[in-house]
Amino acid sequence: MKKVVTIQDISCFGKCSLTVALPVISAMGIETAIIPTAVLSTHTVFSRFTFKDLSDQIEPISEHWKEEGLAFNALYTGYLGSFEQIDLMKAFFEDFGKNTLKFVDPAMGDNGKLYPAFDEAFAKHMATLCAKADIIDPNLTEACFMLGTEYKEDGEYDEAYIKDILIKLTDLGAKTAILTGVSFESDKLGAMGYDSEKKEFFSYFNQKIPAKYHGTGDVFSSTLVGALVNGKDLKKAIEIAADYTRESILLTEADPEKPWYGVNFEQAIPYLLKKLGK
Repeated sequence: MKKVVTIQDISCFGKCSLTVALPVISAMGIETAIIPTAVLSTHTVFSRFTFKDLSDQIEPISEHWKEEGLAFNALYTGYLGSFEQIDLMKAFFEDFGKNTLKFVDPAMGDNGKLYPAFDEAFAKHMATLCAKADIIDPNLTEACFMLGTEYKEDGEYDEAYIKDILIKLTDLGAKTAILTGVSFESDKLGAMGYDSEKKEFFSYFNQKIPAKYHGTGDVFSSTLVGALVNGKDLKKAIEIAADYTRESILLTEADPEKPWYGVNFEQAIPYLLKKLGK
């Protein structure tokens, strides 16, 4: 069985980070190991929450795994909460990243703003982790802060602007960069990527749904990693991830309770497995 380790925080209630990555990747037939970087009572869209930093556990876990001779098919990092955690992940990549897919979702902002806990220096430091990755998938906000590039809203940019950002992202060191949440038409939304080794751009778009939900980036990234480890090429993996994320949103929109804190990815899992060919 293929094995993935994902390193990010865990919210005891709420659909984000590890509570998305673990069930989604496991459902795709992959053994999923975790390293929690922090534990929260709920995720941060709630008005208040408890928080326990687990940075001091990352290195001991890593050392134990090295003693056990553990190896993985992919290393996948999501939300990291400090400079220290970024540096710990760079060391983790050195220890476990040989002949292994290294995937970074530099989750730290959206809609032109960084999350409150972060600043421009943090974004620049995140870029040093992205430099060690095979694939990164920031949204446009995260990409612009890492590059020090002007951020433009939907409708303000063109394809040339997105292509320039993708090339600059790979210039950081990552082999492939994927920008999520890209839109060139008012009714379409998707992702565009650039493979620096093949010098090739690629994209995939869906009909835009006029709704926003928390955790969709985690659904997309987790599905993308799972599809790649299942042997799908990058273009097909992006299609699967985008379609599954969209299906999760559609099911949430149809739910009378409309859980505002996350999407209904659970009931969309049969759809995912069909897309995956399982």
